[in-house]
Amino acid sequence: MDKRTIWYWGEMFSEGIKKGEDYKNLTKVITINIVDFEYIKIPDKFHTTFHLWEDGVKDYMLTDVIEIHFIEMEKFRKLKNKNLKEDKLQRWLSFFREDISKEELKELMDMDVDIKKAEEKIEYLSSDPKTLELYKSRERSLHERANMISSAKDEGINEKAIEDARNLLKLGVSIDIIIKAIGLSKEKIIQIKKELES
Repeated sequence: MDKRTIWYWGEMFSEGIKKGEDYKNLTKVITINIVDFEYIKIPDKFHTTFHLWEDGVKDYMLTDVIEIHFIEMEKFRKLKNKNLKEDKLQRWLSFFREDISKEELKELMDMDVDIKKAEEKIEYLSSDPKTLELYKSRERSLHERANMISSAKDEGINEKAIEDARNLLKLGVSIDIIIKAIGLSKEKIIQIKKELES
């Protein structure tokens, strides 16, 4: 858990009450983290729920206004004995799968009226040109953002490699060793060397 997550919860709490109000007016905050990897070190349990407990007295809950859920899709995929008929959460997680077949989808819709409504809504929205364009626009925006972040990281890595090459050249390390150590091209290192010599 990092500082940003704690700050986020703090922000959510502070929005729940007005200045000068009693803390007992805080509304319950439930966070649901759906992750596509294994995170909680409890084997075979894909859904875990956490509250605030006292460290030494394990049965004393400080408050129930914070509830943190983790749903680990990787563990759910590995689950051998799924119980879709009895477990609503398992039905929804199956519905969210990208590779769900038409037969599985029909079975889920027959089992759960809410899933049927959701699928009908998705079908309706996907046939609406305006909604579809908004969706595509958002997808493009997310791709552009990811590309910008990736490019910024690459630039940061390249700047570090160039600085390391400069330092090694100043120490008299051979170009061949620098290539092996840093991974820059021979041409780039020769260019850096020329810049240092000029």
